[in-house]
Amino acid sequence: MFPFCDSHNDFPVFHISISHFFFLSLAKEKNMRRDNESSVSEFILLGLPIWTENQGIYYTLFLVMYLITVLGNLLIILLIRLDSCLHTPMYFFLSHLAFTDISFSSVTTPKMLMNMQTQSQSISYAGCISQVCFFLFFGGLDSFLLTSMAYDRYVAICHPLHYTTIMSQNICFLLVTVSCVLSCTGTLLHTLLLVRLSFCGDNTLPHFFCDLSTLLKLSSSDTTVNKLVILIVGTVVLTLPFICILVSYGHIGGTILRVPSTKGICKALSTCGSHLSVVSLYYGAIIGLYFFPSSNNSNDKDVIVSLLYTLVTPMLNPFIYSLRNRDMKGALGNILSREKFHHDEHYFSY
Repeated sequence: MFPFCDSHNDFPVFHISISHFFFLSLAKEKNMRRDNESSVSEFILLGLPIWTENQGIYYTLFLVMYLITVLGNLLIILLIRLDSCLHTPMYFFLSHLAFTDISFSSVTTPKMLMNMQTQSQSISYAGCISQVCFFLFFGGLDSFLLTSMAYDRYVAICHPLHYTTIMSQNICFLLVTVSCVLSCTGTLLHTLLLVRLSFCGDNTLPHFFCDLSTLLKLSSSDTTVNKLVILIVGTVVLTLPFICILVSYGHIGGTILRVPSTKGICKALSTCGSHLSVVSLYYGAIIGLYFFPSSNNSNDKDVIVSLLYTLVTPMLNPFIYSLRNRDMKGALGNILSREKFHHDEHYFSY
């Protein structure tokens, strides 16, 4: 009946042969799957949706914008550090926001400029993960610092008599520390979940930097947990801070309306105008990107909006705070006058 087992003693031989054949087939299939699913060592960034002949013009434009971002925010940090009149909670938060804006823009812009200049669109796997990590950290820190500044304005306008007590130096340090810890926690969670994913086959990113949501679309692994964490962490890092800012300005608006003098209303609005402008730019771009995504298959709109809040917004912040802030303009004038005085004194000493 069975040609391989004419006697009772031949049956184990038959059984071992079948088992050996099964495991050989399983191992072969596993090796083939491993060869087919070898992880990518680099990603290809398609960059911005611009024509090749216009690359030089846009490269110069973005380079100038990046230099303005770095120099403008460094000027804010320098003014706040040198002028003792600016050693207040509001400018303490502003100096940290300026540093965050420099770092946030530096995560993506230099790599984008280098790719435009060298025509090399590749980024290593480790470089891509690092870019995602720092992008999430500084983006989240930006959101928390804007919330801390809104709380500072709320205390200054709604509780002016207790401002010095409430916004003490320890409270300011605590708010910045908590902002860093919360942003770092969310970033680590995203990064740890990202490195466990497999990326096989297609390694082309239709973006100018390694965007987390774009990376998840390329992964061959199950990204359900990653998307759930994006929803939860996004609520904590973006939605809740935005709600806190709206609530703070709701109380500020109610207090301003109860101010009898027009001069008092203008003074209150002047202290909030710069911060409101920055909040509008920052959250306006994010809301346009994540709450109103592209309706077609084109990714151009998402890329352009991402460029807006990674490069344009950090560049505009120094102009907003310097042009609409009397204290900053006064500090700049004092430092320039001081430098001119020292120069003249040095000149006449000869």
